[in-house]
Amino acid sequence: MNDVLGTSLGLFVLVTIIMFGGAAWQTGQALAQTWRPFWHMIVYGLMLAATDRLLLVLLFGGRLLAGVPFLVAAAVLVGLGSFAYRLTQARKMVGQYPWIYERDGLLGWRERAGREGS
Repeated sequence: MNDVLGTSLGLFVLVTIIMFGGAAWQTGQALAQTWRPFWHMIVYGLMLAATDRLLLVLLFGGRLLAGVPFLVAAAVLVGLGSFAYRLTQARKMVGQYPWIYERDGLLGWRERAGREGS
């Protein structure tokens, strides 16, 4: 497990999921609120993963140039940020344009039924 996570499971949950996952969640929400394109979340998620790895190395003696733990952290952080991005985007589309769109599940929206002129 340490080879995949680069550290113990407890440290991975505390640092990567709780601390940096919260930052990724806030990043996804901020990007969606300001109408930024989705690919920005991928770039910011990779930067968060690099910072996460650096913090784990400096504070807890992890391996710096470990590719698999970086990819695992990046997948978790980009995934959390992407979920927050899409959730916020769906909420924003329906809230800002209620005469055009209605909710379609948790992460989606659709054009209102019976709407003419489109």
